[in-house]
Amino acid sequence: MSKKTTPYKGSDLNKKKVEEMFDTISTNYDGLNRVISFGIDVKWRKKVVKIVEQSDPDKVLDIATGTGDLAINLAKTGASKIVGLDLSEGMLAVGRKKIAEKELSEKIEMIQGDSENLPFEDSSFDAITVAFGVRNFENLKKGLEEILRVLKPGGVFVILETSVPTKFPFKQGYNFYTKNLLPLIGKLFSKDRDAYSYLSESACAFPYGEKLNNILRKIGFKDVENKPQTLGVATIYVASK
Repeated sequence: MSKKTTPYKGSDLNKKKVEEMFDTISTNYDGLNRVISFGIDVKWRKKVVKIVEQSDPDKVLDIATGTGDLAINLAKTGASKIVGLDLSEGMLAVGRKKIAEKELSEKIEMIQGDSENLPFEDSSFDAITVAFGVRNFENLKKGLEEILRVLKPGGVFVILETSVPTKFPFKQGYNFYTKNLLPLIGKLFSKDRDAYSYLSESACAFPYGEKLNNILRKIGFKDVENKPQTLGVATIYVASK
């Protein structure tokens, strides 16, 4: 993730290092997510599922699926096939175990892959989702172009991503939490001391709101809109092909 390919990141991490980082934190990832977001991330994912469900999809792709939280929830849409894709095999292994425990292995397939070089044919999916993963794309433009390529005409694309509140005092509180408390929580519970510093830095530097809307439009997506969540600490973006 050099500054050349991702100017919104203040990080020198490349894909391999990101993969290794998520492999390291994979076993603690779900629990830390609940703690860090105070459990609100569960509510956000449910909203994404409702949006996808409205399109009545048959085949869904969840990119940067991680441990499969969103992929598992997407089973409620009635889709016959859900594919979860992620760089980190460690995260996928945790996800496969959760999927097996819920007896969803026949419906949900977890595969290792690169979001910027998707191993699928053009127009393969009725719906595509990315939860807290777009900011980890090494080349944002290429990743979004690949998503547009494999999305069917008329298909829905939904992003759930962190954003920064703009109003006082929520903006100041958010900045203090992400820059000071979030890395500390990560250090206390994770083997990787840098992981949660990276996650907070990339979240704060990533283009959000209308900036990301405009990027999506420029790529070729239509009907783009953003829906701020919980005072603006996260945003759901909806677009179509």
